[in-house]
Amino acid sequence: MCGIAGWFDSERDLRSKSASVELEKMVNHLSHRGPDASAQWQSQAVALGHSRLIVVDPAGGAQPMIRCQGNNKFVIVYNGELYNTPELRQDLVDAGYTFQSHSDTEVLLNAFIHWRQGAVERLNGIYAFAVWDVEKQSLFMARDRFGVKPLFYTQRGSAFLFASELKALLAHELIEPEVDVEGLAEIFALGPARTPGHGVFRDIKELKPGHALEINGQGKRIWPYWQLVSKEHEEDLEQTTSMVRELLEDAVTRQLVADVPICTFLSGGLDSSALTALAAQKYNLEGEKLRSFSVDYQDNERYFKAGDFQPDADRPWIERVSKHYGTDHRYVVINTEQLIESLYEAMRGRDLPGMADVDGSLLLFCKEVKKEATVALSGECADEVFGGYPWFHRQEILEKDQFPWSPLQADRFTFLSPQLRHEMKPEEYLSRRYRESIEEVPRLPGEESIEARRREIFYLNIQWFMANLLDRKDRMSMATGLEVRVPFCDHRLVEYAWNIPWSMKAWKGREKGLLRRALQGLLPDDVIERKKSPYPKTHHPVYRQTVIRQLQEVLHDSNSPLLALVDRNYLLSLLEREKQVEGTMERPWFGQLMTRPQFFAYLLQVNMWLQEYKVKIC
Repeated sequence: MCGIAGWFDSERDLRSKSASVELEKMVNHLSHRGPDASAQWQSQAVALGHSRLIVVDPAGGAQPMIRCQGNNKFVIVYNGELYNTPELRQDLVDAGYTFQSHSDTEVLLNAFIHWRQGAVERLNGIYAFAVWDVEKQSLFMARDRFGVKPLFYTQRGSAFLFASELKALLAHELIEPEVDVEGLAEIFALGPARTPGHGVFRDIKELKPGHALEINGQGKRIWPYWQLVSKEHEEDLEQTTSMVRELLEDAVTRQLVADVPICTFLSGGLDSSALTALAAQKYNLEGEKLRSFSVDYQDNERYFKAGDFQPDADRPWIERVSKHYGTDHRYVVINTEQLIESLYEAMRGRDLPGMADVDGSLLLFCKEVKKEATVALSGECADEVFGGYPWFHRQEILEKDQFPWSPLQADRFTFLSPQLRHEMKPEEYLSRRYRESIEEVPRLPGEESIEARRREIFYLNIQWFMANLLDRKDRMSMATGLEVRVPFCDHRLVEYAWNIPWSMKAWKGREKGLLRRALQGLLPDDVIERKKSPYPKTHHPVYRQTVIRQLQEVLHDSNSPLLALVDRNYLLSLLEREKQVEGTMERPWFGQLMTRPQFFAYLLQVNMWLQEYKVKIC
């Protein structure tokens, strides 16, 4: 994986020293994504920069990469991984192309040269890339179907700028860290989720998943090259089960290709256990031992309490799966002090407030994994694709006309200052974004109302909740130079599962019932039957006590930028009440993991973000 940045300007000569300095600043802010090398390429109208994490072909995959067709020249910067490289390469060889390396970068560039914009429809992988066509003086960009890899852009007069992360755009002299009321609504009404395509900072956008963009001296065009399509599912249960297993096995096999050490993240849950089992089987056949890693927290076994969202502890299940498949397993144990400190490093990873300690622990985890591996497979997206969350199954949640992970509680926005709440209208903003997404749902004519509603919930999950988790996974892992792959996000698997009826997905009335059925014979029966348990979080009371104390300190500091946006007295009163009770509010504030301690930590991240990024409210 890598970091990319670039600058197109039809009115300024970008071969100048000043342009080179600005591009270099952008690339330097992406060095964590690509610690192995960096380079840039400049012409009159475009300047492209790249920071590289070497995963495949150390010698032949350097970027920016240049290839020619006749008298025309094409230049690419690319962040990602193609999982169908062999097939694409063969198609191109058959069409007369020759290759100087075995890197997927060269395959992607030649694919674009041969099929032009249609190349993206042939790709299986995770990617964000830009190609400069010298003859046409045109810049083409695209992002993978589910947005696993990020790509932000902005227009400032004649200058069009893009980068893998917001921090790289903000490093450019033309960009000010300004946030308007709509940006604040993204932070306080939707956060830590974001509206698809929204960059929070004023006039900064993110290319939506499955979209392409072309810009030249005549203007800019953006379009979707891929969308989910709703149609009748024709296979029976046996055929469907077999196809799900086949697609998953193929996705894992493709994503185990690398020239560097690979491992799996293992929680002992259904999804990570399935990936670990499939990977371990392949390694065992080759006489090798798969490495697996899991995260835990100091004293968690002492303070853990089972609940609706976390029914049991992970460690016994991790040991069960690791022993069964003979993996070389490592535990990464995080203490509370590290977790508190990671709140701010995690915010810098996202360039925005995020999922608090849920982000921070992942970042700390990835740091340790990076010491022994460069690529990891992770079980994200199975819940969104196969119906793993409670809101797919509980009638009272299904019937509510709102985002199921972000309930409209009566007191949800009472912590905001009256003025900001009046200007922002958070309830209206949340509702508007929800309605916009519902209107986009690909409908199946004649579908029963309950099935149509579940299709809406699946769409919301893929477009919003899954996008947020993929955003988290990319930023926290790439902040440490670790590449994380997500086989359940293979677009062929998602496309197929999209139209499977609920009666099959919820086989035997279970969350992810169909997936459990597809994994029979691969996993031990007790692992298959284990109730869903999400990403682990700390249960240590010191964490809760510390975030309360730190937020009190922020609210008593007259220089805290957060004070201009919140009702200080309300929050102080809330913190005092929270200090007097044992335990904490278990009702989720966002998703399944973010309850009141995470809400307090989120506000700490907001304050630090405003401070450190010198955010200007406009």
